Amino acid sequence: MFKSPKISKRITMILVYGRPPLVFVGMLCAIGVMLMRNTWLYYAGTLLLFTSMMFDLVDGWFAARFSRNTAFAQLADRIMDRIVYSIIFPLVAVGMMWRLLFEIPGHTRIELLHAIFVLILCVTVLVRDNFARFMRDFAIRFGQEPGLRELNRLRTIVAAPLSLLLYIHAFYIPLPDAIFGFYDPLASWGTLPVRHLFVVEIIFLIINFGSIAGYCRKYGNYCLDELCEDDELLRRRILAVFPNALTVMNAMMGMLAVFFAYQGKFTESYLLLIGAAIFDKLDGAMARKLGLTEPLPGTSHMRHITLGGILDDVADGVSFCIAPGWIFYICLSRYPDAGIIELSPAIPALIYVLAGFARLVYFTMDRNPIPGFFKGMPTPAGALFVTAPLLILARSDVLGTDWGNLIAIFSFGLMVFTSLLMNFYPVKYIHIGRFMDRNPWFTWVNLVLMLIFVFTPYFGYLVILQMSLYVLSPFVTWHIDPGTAVLESRKG
Repeated sequence: MFKSPKISKRITMILVYGRPPLVFVGMLCAIGVMLMRNTWLYYAGTLLLFTSMMFDLVDGWFAARFSRNTAFAQLADRIMDRIVYSIIFPLVAVGMMWRLLFEIPGHTRIELLHAIFVLILCVTVLVRDNFARFMRDFAIRFGQEPGLRELNRLRTIVAAPLSLLLYIHAFYIPLPDAIFGFYDPLASWGTLPVRHLFVVEIIFLIINFGSIAGYCRKYGNYCLDELCEDDELLRRRILAVFPNALTVMNAMMGMLAVFFAYQGKFTESYLLLIGAAIFDKLDGAMARKLGLTEPLPGTSHMRHITLGGILDDVADGVSFCIAPGWIFYICLSRYPDAGIIELSPAIPALIYVLAGFARLVYFTMDRNPIPGFFKGMPTPAGALFVTAPLLILARSDVLGTDWGNLIAIFSFGLMVFTSLLMNFYPVKYIHIGRFMDRNPWFTWVNLVLMLIFVFTPYFGYLVILQMSLYVLSPFVTWHIDPGTAVLESRKG
């Protein structure tokens, strides 16, 4: 495309190294907005960050296409990413607090919580970047060239647009004067409802934690070789911290899901349950990858009940037993139809919680597990199944209608049906993580569909369809040989 090597090289350098100056000047514009409330500075800062985002989307392609030293270009791109994120994410955290104090002093509690959540998100982004650099250094020392995985690519794609969106929202000035017709589209993004921002931010938070877990899973053994040398017991104690931390995040996601349900944010609550399910998958995968599921050298068997296993059961009990039952009770107890409330939503909620506990006890005490399969529906799938209709039921245009009454009655029956299905052990359900590893296309298709539908009124219908297919999956997966799961888990 560019015949002159000098021109192509200069364009590549501008794209790779031009983002930090653009973001730094954008920060100065944001400071000017906070001090002077100047509309022009707001426009200028937004334009600079938009330009930086476009650079971020194309600089990798230019570096690979026109740079002679591709490895150096990739390293430079990572360093530029860290510099940009170190500027923009703390800036938007400050901007959110400034917006509460000076732009909407009569802010609601959910707006305050959103500003705090943005602060947590920004800290997570910076911690993840430094942790990733630390793990890459160890990988390079052991002669392994680190590469981008799916979660890291997804994070890179989402980070720049999200930072721009938060910048537009944080420093938005609600002035009526339009400049060259640019004000109206900018105002539509600046006044985006907090619930929509929560959806995108929760997804990005899950991606960041998933990326951290991915680095631990891939390079954790290299770090321990330096720290523990030949002390295998010390090595395992240190390694156990990582999957246990993911298990704690699983429980925290469940508790946050209940909190968002109390605020009437059932879509966000459902996304947090998905995040809990992801952490539940990652902690087990990391434990296997780090060798924590194998017996110690010199011993013939692994202890059946371990601290990590107990912690995992507690987290699963919180996120996939108590939280779904609680969310169901919150939703149905607020239903405007007296006839529905008279059905007493506490009874099916309690039945589901107790059935979930029974399922976890059986899973822990089972002496003959089937590799790659669950006996009965697993509790994460059960949690996502019973809460899916609540996404439809919580909509204002459905409440109190005949369709809403039908969905409410369906939800009551679904709680009891799922409780039975979780404890119907002759039916074998494939591990959804294993199925995703075997079929990457399935993961990406469902991810794209969820990202599209999450901002529409049809998100609840989509997840009900997805979970219904999983309920019927034993009719398709029954013929898969469980013996291959052992080999697959070792490769993973």
